[in-house]
Amino acid sequence: MDGIETATDSLERHQHLKEHPEAHHARRMALLIGILAACLAICEMGEKSAQNDYIAKQIAVSDTWAFYQAKSIKADIAASQASTLAAMARGNDPAVAALAEAAQAHAAKEISDPAGREGKAQLKQQALRQTEARDHQLERYHLLEIAVGALQIAIVLASVSVVTEIVGFGFVSLGLGLLAFIGGMAVMALL
Repeated sequence: MDGIETATDSLERHQHLKEHPEAHHARRMALLIGILAACLAICEMGEKSAQNDYIAKQIAVSDTWAFYQAKSIKADIAASQASTLAAMARGNDPAVAALAEAAQAHAAKEISDPAGREGKAQLKQQALRQTEARDHQLERYHLLEIAVGALQIAIVLASVSVVTEIVGFGFVSLGLGLLAFIGGMAVMALL
């Protein structure tokens, strides 16, 4: 009796497997979706980091240009003051002539101060360097944004592959996901 029950159970199991084959494709795609989701999380962290760096650099650029504008105004005021005092010194007043020279020296220092690195010329160079660094972070952010979008599309394609049981979507998903992740990692490491 025991052998007949075992045979019957085995027949029923084989009949069930024949009617409902195991979903190896679905399991593979579920694994792929999990891996793609992990890759997506890593690339999103890099994207957020690049975005935060961009915002911080934008603030620094704005501050430096504001400081540059303030120095420019101070230099113009000092130059105007020096011109006015120089005109007044034509009456051969040595005290006014000394004030005119001091004002002219102050104006020159506001325009360029290599020692203090806070002259108008130095601030302009600093702001230009900061602008370049900011733009680099923006480019990094955009490239990572593309990688994140491609990974999201790869996840959708893998899901479609499960629903439609079309293996081709799974291969496209794998290829796109791999390309996007490698690209994202290259951007994070090299740029």
